[in-house]
Amino acid sequence: MAARYWLAQLVRAVIAFAAGFAITLDQDHTAGYGIAMFAAFAIVGGLAVAGFFFVTDAGDRALWLVQGLLGVAAGVVALIVHSGGLGALLYGVSVWALLTGVAELYGGWRARRARGSDTGSASAARDRLAVGGLTVALAIVYLVIPAEHRLAVGLFGAYAIVIGVYLAIGALSLKWARPAETADETTESHA
Repeated sequence: MAARYWLAQLVRAVIAFAAGFAITLDQDHTAGYGIAMFAAFAIVGGLAVAGFFFVTDAGDRALWLVQGLLGVAAGVVALIVHSGGLGALLYGVSVWALLTGVAELYGGWRARRARGSDTGSASAARDRLAVGGLTVALAIVYLVIPAEHRLAVGLFGAYAIVIGVYLAIGALSLKWARPAETADETTESHA
């Protein structure tokens, strides 16, 4: 799985960067803009995650599908309640972040337990645990921050950029680690 997982992480990183940079570079930090950006991020990211058909383990595939569908559903609901203002943004992001963060944490824990010593799989599992933890942290932050739209939208943009950086680094680390691992395995088999 790790051989193809790097590309999936890179796709997720690009989606996160797009949302984060759009928020950062735009001066419109109203609740409506935040809801629109969250909806786009959740729907596109959810579709990307739900499309991880390369995953061979049925349990992992089901987790990715559930996580993706949660994202799409949260994005669609955000579009429906677009006029709900700041409350809709805070509530929508909190619920989405909690549900998808817990799903990602569980997937990372499950992958780490099942695959143990395989370096690529262990790295992918560690990345899922970190992203899940950061996403749950976003849910908690959204529950305790003051109800202010610039802060809420800005924090979501910051979250997206941090996740994008983390996923991009993880993706490239997995990609570049694979040839070295394969070369090591080949050298050991010839010895």
